[in-house]
Parts: sequence; structure tokens; C-alpha cells
Amino acid sequence: MNRDDRPDLICVMGVSGCGKSTLGRALADTIGAEFLEGDSFHPPSNKEKMGSGVPLTDDDREPWVRAMCETLERSKGEGRSAVLACSALRRAHRARLREAGIRVFVWLTGDPGLIRRRMDNPDRGRHYMRPAMLESQLRALETPSPGEPVVPIDIAAEPDAQLRHAIALLADARDPPS
Repeated sequence: MNRDDRPDLICVMGVSGCGKSTLGRALADTIGAEFLEGDSFHPPSNKEKMGSGVPLTDDDREPWVRAMCETLERSKGEGRSAVLACSALRRAHRARLREAGIRVFVWLTGDPGLIRRRMDNPDRGRHYMRPAMLESQLRALETPSPGEPVVPIDIAAEPDAQLRHAIALLADARDPPS
């Protein structure tokens, strides 16, 4: 994907339930990168709060964003490519992730009704993010602006089609200006 010898750092972003982890793992496997699950960077207090149906504040998100950035910087410093799956709902958080080395964001976007149905699916398991929290995530999402290095992928496509689409878009993506 990357046009030079630098490690490739990619973020698969979107609201909870859109398929970030599924696409992120598949993308990491395909390009030979480490997969980083953004949920694992939340402190227990954040998981408890979200599990109780209480949306996070920007103050709550700060240690989460900081931990992801530190891990990305370490990966970059060690020359390892990585795919991070995280919501990246706020522009400020995406800017910090870019500073930490993210080259491009793959934005899983689509019908909120489809996302809710996926979140209601019992096969999803015991994820702490409850379907009732989807509305707060949709409100918190700051749509990427035209200057951001973002490639959108429609969540209605099957996972294999999403992966093929992401690979094609990433192959054509240019590094953003420094």
C-alpha cells in the first residue's frame, strides 16, 4: 500500500457496530500488518460507562486516544505496519492519530438502521457498547472534511467486497501533504 519503505499505519473508523474490527482484521492480515483493536485501549471506567448506556465525554476519551497514539508511534518507530480499528468520531482525534502516523482512514459508513440490526444480532456477543448508544455515536461523529485522508466504504457490502474495495482505494491513495 505504502509507496516507500515507511511502515503503513491505517485506521478503520466508524460508529460502533459498523464492522471496523471485521474489516480491520482482514485488512491487517491481507497487508501483513499488526491489528490493533481500539476497544482494548479504553480504560475499564470507560467500558463500564458505555456498558451502562452513558456516552463518553471528550475528557473520558483522552486516555484512550493517548494510548492509541503511543502505540502507533511505537509501531512506527519499530518499523511495523498496523491497522487500528477505532471510532475516530472527532476531527481532533483523527488529527492526533495522523500526527501519530496514521496515513489514511477507511471510513465504514452507511444506513444507521443496518448498524442497529447488526448490534442487535445475538452473534455479536457481549460487547459493552449497547445498541442504545448508537444514537450518541451518530451525534458525536464529525463527518470527515474534504481535506482529511479518508476513503469511505459502504457497510451494506459483504465483508469480502469491503476488503477488496478498501485494498483498491488504499492502493490509489496518496500520502497526505506534510
